[in-house]
Amino acid sequence: MQALFQRLITDFQDAPPKQVIAREQVIPVDSRKIISLIGVRRCGKTYLLYGLINQLRSSVNPRNIIYLNFEDDRLHPLTLQDLDSLMEGYYALYPDKRTEKVYLFLDEIQNIPEWERYVRRIHDTLNVQLFVTGSSSRLLSQEIATSLRGRTLTYEVFPFSFREYLAYHQIEINLHSSHSRSYIQHAFNNYLHQGGFAETFGETPDIQQRTWRDYLDLIIYRDLIERYDIKNTTLLRHLIRYAMSNIGTLISVNKLFNEYKGLGHKVSKETLYQYLGYLEDAYTLFNVPIFRNSVREEQHQPRKIYAVDNGFKTLLHTSLSPDYSKLYENLVFLHLRRQSREVYYYKQTQEVDFYVPGKPSQLVNVSVDIRTPATLEREINGLLEGMRYTGLEEATLVTQEREDVLRVDGKRITIVPAWQYLLLQ
Repeated sequence: MQALFQRLITDFQDAPPKQVIAREQVIPVDSRKIISLIGVRRCGKTYLLYGLINQLRSSVNPRNIIYLNFEDDRLHPLTLQDLDSLMEGYYALYPDKRTEKVYLFLDEIQNIPEWERYVRRIHDTLNVQLFVTGSSSRLLSQEIATSLRGRTLTYEVFPFSFREYLAYHQIEINLHSSHSRSYIQHAFNNYLHQGGFAETFGETPDIQQRTWRDYLDLIIYRDLIERYDIKNTTLLRHLIRYAMSNIGTLISVNKLFNEYKGLGHKVSKETLYQYLGYLEDAYTLFNVPIFRNSVREEQHQPRKIYAVDNGFKTLLHTSLSPDYSKLYENLVFLHLRRQSREVYYYKQTQEVDFYVPGKPSQLVNVSVDIRTPATLEREINGLLEGMRYTGLEEATLVTQEREDVLRVDGKRITIVPAWQYLLLQ
């Protein structure tokens, strides 16, 4: 095993730098903490590591940088004991490095059982700056909360944001330029359906569909079926399709249970809860609870579900026409979720799509078409009730094209097109 580690280390160090697309996320290269990156598969975690490595190579000897991808088939199967050969093999190659700082990048580390014990030990005993990535929030968070508590900084990684999408396509962001706005709006129409997985950019619709399907298959088999030993794969696939077709709607496990039971599926409510939890762990789905001052009340209310990328929604959409309202809503959710892990919906007499507590707090409704007075009144009344409940003086209504500022009952409501909203914060 030591010889294999040495070969993989040397091959990467001798290879030319990887071509990297710049992302907006700022990750420290020198810290006293272990840096943990978590997110859905193929969202760009590996290329974030490559970017950090390229950054380091401008000031650090490449021999002081180690990168390993634990999805490399040559490293399967690998045990906790096998990991001991990693740094020993490296120091056998470069004995003088024992006294120098070494940068160690461990990609998809969650594939190794009890990996956190090894990472904790070398962090505490060796002069290493550690970076780890994983595609499971539960595995990483559980291990971090126990063995690595206080030793790590965790960063979530998502597919490309709209701002990053524009940068990839070299589209200037100048909201004061009619020329720039035209290009931005055209790009938004593509991004709305295609989402932010970089490998789909510029591809034909057929290739995009195949890519999204391959990603989902990878998540289903590698992150769910293999990891959790799922037997009812038909139910899992059906649940994914159901979730992607019902983005932004309230999900009731009781209702799902009765539907599946009526269709002849052998399923329990506990299984449905587990499968939905697994999809969240793999960063495929997110659930949004209702906002209440009582945690107990929050837990007993139904939750809304959203997808990690609009491409999955497009792939599994069951209607013949695009569901623009849900595509818009999902993009706004992802925009808010990148900023905060605490995203809620509000509902009393009226409903508001999103409430994000914090500094500043945000209250946001999404409505594609507000040309009819009844629709605009419904959205405004919901935001007014939400502002009174939360004590906010301002709220936002995200729509397709209208720009405006309304003053109602002493409150300020900003109406903004979705393409612009995604670039303002």
